[in-house]
Amino acid sequence: MSSKHLNLLRALFQNPVSANIHWREIESLLTHLGARVEAAHGARFRIVLNGVEGFLHHPHHSNACPPPFIKQVRELLTHAGISPSAYEERQQAERGKDS
Repeated sequence: MSSKHLNLLRALFQNPVSANIHWREIESLLTHLGARVEAAHGARFRIVLNGVEGFLHHPHHSNACPPPFIKQVRELLTHAGISPSAYEERQQAERGKDS
């Protein structure tokens, strides 16, 4: 995972919720994590990540995602077994195998 994606993952889980995260950054992170991001109806997107399905509603009037949207992304990631600490542990384990 690039440092950009890891920093975004950390930002998604920080409190208070950041209001300066953009949809394209989230979409890029989800794709990087192996999610299928498919357009659904209107501004809704179907996300499938690690067998967990969720729907996200793309923000209309701004590129920045509001805090309730960030909380939905956080919940989806949590249900899919992804958190900053879990991801960092996985990276360390993979580095250990490469040594």
